[in-house]
Amino acid sequence: MQERLQDESYKSGKRVLLNGNQAVAEAVKIAEPDVIAAYPITPQTPVVEKLAEFVAKGELNSEFVNVESEYSALSVVYGAALTGARVFTATSSHGLAYMYEMCWWVAGSRVPLVMALPTRSIGAPWNIHSDHSDVMILKDVGWIISMAENAQECFDLTLIGFPISEELNIPYSVSYDAFMVSHTAEVVEVRDVELPKRKQAYKILPNSEFALNAVTVNDARHKARKTLMKDLENSRRKIEKIGRSFLGEDFSLAEKYRVEDADYVIVTYGGWSGDFKDVVDEMRDEGVKIGLLKLRFLRPLPEEELKEISGDVLVVDRSALYKFGGMGGEIKRIIPEAKNVIAALGGYEIGYSEIKALVRRFVSGKIGEVEWYP
Repeated sequence: MQERLQDESYKSGKRVLLNGNQAVAEAVKIAEPDVIAAYPITPQTPVVEKLAEFVAKGELNSEFVNVESEYSALSVVYGAALTGARVFTATSSHGLAYMYEMCWWVAGSRVPLVMALPTRSIGAPWNIHSDHSDVMILKDVGWIISMAENAQECFDLTLIGFPISEELNIPYSVSYDAFMVSHTAEVVEVRDVELPKRKQAYKILPNSEFALNAVTVNDARHKARKTLMKDLENSRRKIEKIGRSFLGEDFSLAEKYRVEDADYVIVTYGGWSGDFKDVVDEMRDEGVKIGLLKLRFLRPLPEEELKEISGDVLVVDRSALYKFGGMGGEIKRIIPEAKNVIAALGGYEIGYSEIKALVRRFVSGKIGEVEWYP
């Protein structure tokens, strides 16, 4: 493996074997951040270990800062980004919860940066395995949130995250399932591209004649939050334009899979979307008109694609909020008749046969408004 990563075919942008964490690190290497800061936590540690290796070998000219906590990791890249540096960090689960306050500061300050988030359950009970509980605590802070299905999308969505964040002045997270994606090796096309130079709306340097985040009065806080959320809501066109410039004309916030004539549509996001696609294919062969809409971004939400769905809809979540799954209740605002299933928390994986049984129950009309599976 190591020899393969060092050969000329790899350097010229050929296809190589990488897991999701390695794919993220390769994309970050291409972006050439000025500053990387991180604190280890399973399952994101291999991302920053690989980047530290690149720096140590002289393959990446970045300042790698070892910090004492996740709170400090985001604080360091926040400060560096304010001066105009391109930055990167990564975390998971309780690490994200620990840096939660800083997530608000970064978003509210309109600072562009990229963070990887291999998704992991949050205790209690203690669990290091995958679900989407952690990314859900980020979704209403004011970040752009992408969700990768596989190692290729880990690379792609990380790569475009830098110009997207810097164009919109909104922080960007690339999320992907712990272990099933983060530690599973697949063939990845490492694209031979050059990203544009860092840009951002403002910088704070020693001679700057203004202060950041002084105590606000009157309507300043209201106006700042309103502007951020409106810009995030309206960011779709810029995200897709940048994505298409690097990844191809079919790039969009959501992937439509056999939905054009579907009587039934499954809405998914994350690593198990591929298993659901296989079930869709098999049931199509059986004559069932079923399709899948995969959310490639949770923020901004792909509302246009959701509004275009016709037929019965089932949203499948790997997180649980009050009454509904992490995205199920939100999507019901757009599609009131949508059904919602909460499944596979804490690394409890449901296999192909269980997914097919679940989909068959949905097609047969046997799933209620919201259910847990199993």
